[in-house]
Amino acid sequence: MKYLISGGGTGGHIFPAVSIANALREADKDAQILFVGALGRMEMERVPEAGYDIVGLPIRGFNRSQPWKNVSVLIDLARSLKQARRIVRDFQPDVAIGVGGYASGAAMKAAAWAGVPVLLQEQNGFAGVTNKLLRNDARKICVAYPDMERFFPADKIILTGNPVRANLTQGSAEKACTFFNEHFGVQFTPDTPTLLIIGGSLGARTINESILQGLDQLLNAGVQVIWQTGKAYYDKCAEQVRQLSSSSVQSISKRLVVTAFLNNMPDSYALATVVISRAGASSISELCLLGKASILVPSPNVAEDHQTHNAMALVKQDAALLVKDADARLRLVPTALRLLENKEQCAELQKNILTLAQPDSAKRIAEEILKLVH
Repeated sequence: MKYLISGGGTGGHIFPAVSIANALREADKDAQILFVGALGRMEMERVPEAGYDIVGLPIRGFNRSQPWKNVSVLIDLARSLKQARRIVRDFQPDVAIGVGGYASGAAMKAAAWAGVPVLLQEQNGFAGVTNKLLRNDARKICVAYPDMERFFPADKIILTGNPVRANLTQGSAEKACTFFNEHFGVQFTPDTPTLLIIGGSLGARTINESILQGLDQLLNAGVQVIWQTGKAYYDKCAEQVRQLSSSSVQSISKRLVVTAFLNNMPDSYALATVVISRAGASSISELCLLGKASILVPSPNVAEDHQTHNAMALVKQDAALLVKDADARLRLVPTALRLLENKEQCAELQKNILTLAQPDSAKRIAEEILKLVH
């Protein structure tokens, strides 16, 4: 069977897509899988790293603040639809799977026009624009939250949870220490309290600025810090760390890893005592599955404030702590330090967040995909 998978723009779309591909390949050893992404976006790197072929479309989002600049966007949209129709014609997929993002809109539309069954996967409790536009083209829509009938036809909805990255639960704290010690020249040990900071695949300005502001407090507290800044913020953060390392902070280079992107997330998670994260749907699914004590900083720059809704679902169950984006510069590092020092609170958060996990989401979605061709 041939499967066309499309979506991307952020890790929140890419990692579920790759997880679904892995589950399909596990269920169908001879599966042929082709991804369709947007040129210049991170899926064009991440998908080949995961071992899959990808074709890029020249599609991009609309400029809402300067609408007169959208003429070229519309031209690229027309080109992308034409290319997507050619990809569908040449590849001849048995099923098309859309996970959200610009490219997914063009690819799923082309597949539907060709009579190919379409399945959508929606990660958030507030459906994305692309998936809402495609709801009439889809045969099935796999969702992560209940009560999604306000966005999609009720008879198409299947509650499956969010897929997470492959092998996420197979990380090793010892392997993480070996990796970071060899590649970053630090002196990490598995039994030292460790803070993992992940602002999302593109980074998070408020989280990064909050960590910079309190970095000397963290490092003087004797904890290990793994800090994924995101590509856009890496240069600034790394430069300020270099300046800090010449000040009074003790042994800064031995307990701090600063990197634009983490390719060893399973091991990094395994080493982490506490995780600071945005509250995107995929991130929360991973934290639940792994049972991590977490401090969530919802992004204020998302549709209908859905990250705050995501975070509050955990906070109400005593399964995570929440620091508002507006309060982060003052509160984030002190909150992290208190949690790192409080083993009882860490254990309680770990126990409670585990009860919210939805394992085997990718496998359940793959089963629904296979039903469309059998």
